[in-house]
Amino acid sequence: MVLELKLRKIGNSVGLVLPKEALAHLKADEGDSVLITESADGSLRLNASNQNVSRQMKAAQSIMERYRNTLRELAK
Repeated sequence: MVLELKLRKIGNSVGLVLPKEALAHLKADEGDSVLITESADGSLRLNASNQNVSRQMKAAQSIMERYRNTLRELAK
């Protein structure tokens, strides 16, 4: 599926309006959260938010912040 979407001004922000086809593909509805992640090739991916994944990402971020120096040393 390829959809070309226009950016629209919404208040003081800019947003995208997702058509019904995209929402159905994401299995998302109004009020749901979506995640935008960067792929290894630099492209962006849009996924419906999953409670478990969100909780795991918050835990991973906390660990990375707490052990920032240790992880930096290990990366050498």
